[in-house]
Amino acid sequence: MTEASTRALESLRDLRTLEWYVIPLLAVVFHVYTTEIAKARKTGNWNVVLAGLTVFGMDFVNETLNGWILVLSGRSALWTTPGPTALRTMVGWNIEIMFMFALSGIIYANTLSEGPEKRVFGLPERWFWAAAYSAFCVLVEVFLNMGGHLVWEYPFWNRSFAGVWLIFLFGYFHFYAAAALVVAAKKLTSKLVAIGSMYGLAVVLNVIGLGVLGWRY
Repeated sequence: MTEASTRALESLRDLRTLEWYVIPLLAVVFHVYTTEIAKARKTGNWNVVLAGLTVFGMDFVNETLNGWILVLSGRSALWTTPGPTALRTMVGWNIEIMFMFALSGIIYANTLSEGPEKRVFGLPERWFWAAAYSAFCVLVEVFLNMGGHLVWEYPFWNRSFAGVWLIFLFGYFHFYAAAALVVAAKKLTSKLVAIGSMYGLAVVLNVIGLGVLGWRY
């Protein structure tokens, strides 16, 4: 395994690394969600809350698959976060990233206008902002990679032109695309089934990988 993989595994899910700043960050996430839930109860529009759950659920699936790549390759995940953190939950996931993605979908949904017909630079608004936020996330990842906080091992997943496009498409865009589709769905039941499927897939993969096979990722 790579040195970054080894370092990430050494402190994996080690509660001794917890820091007090996790508590106020958790309170911020709770505050944002309870505020949006209160609004949804009044309006009957749950899109903002559901978009938040969607983006986090997609990230949960992504990080699980990333962990499977580490185990199956025997070398490295696509991305690894071996540096300091209050809690490393998977080799490429930590509590700070989790809090960020828990809020990202809500930020995205609150950017959208009321009507679905709105367009920005000729593109449907939902897809424009999905692309814009994905591009911003990739830019942040590039800086994190340059600083050594986010390690990329494979030559196809790097700061090259082709690599950046892969990170854009398979690292972020499908998160916001899923949120766009959930928001656009007409029935609440359809939205809930889609979100439940994401979390169900992630849970099943982790039960198999961590629980049944005893993998560490």
